Amino acid sequence: TVYNLAADMGGMGFIENNKALCMLTVLINTHVLEAARDAGVERYFYSSSACVYAAEHQTDTNVTALKESDAYPAMPEDGYGWEKLFSERMCRHFREDFGLETRVARYHNIYGPISSWHGGREKAPTAICRKVAEAKLSGKKEIEIWGDGHQTRSFTYIDDCLTGTMRLLTGDYYDPLNVGSSELVSVNQLVDIVEDIAGVSLTRRYDLDAPLGVRGRNSDNTLIEQVFDWQPTTRLRDGLEVTYRWVSDQVAAQ
Repeated sequence: TVYNLAADMGGMGFIENNKALCMLTVLINTHVLEAARDAGVERYFYSSSACVYAAEHQTDTNVTALKESDAYPAMPEDGYGWEKLFSERMCRHFREDFGLETRVARYHNIYGPISSWHGGREKAPTAICRKVAEAKLSGKKEIEIWGDGHQTRSFTYIDDCLTGTMRLLTGDYYDPLNVGSSELVSVNQLVDIVEDIAGVSLTRRYDLDAPLGVRGRNSDNTLIEQVFDWQPTTRLRDGLEVTYRWVSDQVAAQ
């Protein structure tokens, strides 16, 4: 079994400012698929992304959860999303033409401890955890938020991601499947939760010129529940408690 989890990517700031680098990741999947085929690999797992979904379905904060069929007609996130969607098709055609058993998960904002938390590659949950921890440690009691804070997302804890990945990998369903939480929150609500965990209340400063991505995105888990009788079970607050403790330790150590 081969797990292809490699990609040149990061948070929205990195994705929007490094479209060419994100697109070059297609070389990773192309080369690893060829090597897997030549080596007689039995199963090949590809980590795709919710960024493959058409932008027209993600223009409202009160977004309708994205189901797998919403990827077409194609209009994914520029750069990173196009690479992921193209690589999904590569997996499909290697399965059809060469008999390589491929499985594809569309991850929705995976977060947790031992992940990127600074430097521009971090996702929103760890970025917020870092900003709150820094504000608490410094005593400045202020936090910068990208956008107006009303944009919505769902965030998937790493343990759920791993369980979903293994269900998909070992099963017989070969089309792409969402692996993501359906617990939709705004960025403001995300900050509320982290502040409560940290025991602080911060003044919020909104950067309306920062990279934002789509207005709203959520995971429709109907299909993975039908196929595998499974969907993520970790509440956002529970995952953030573990994540904040870890990020706070990193901030303090630095």
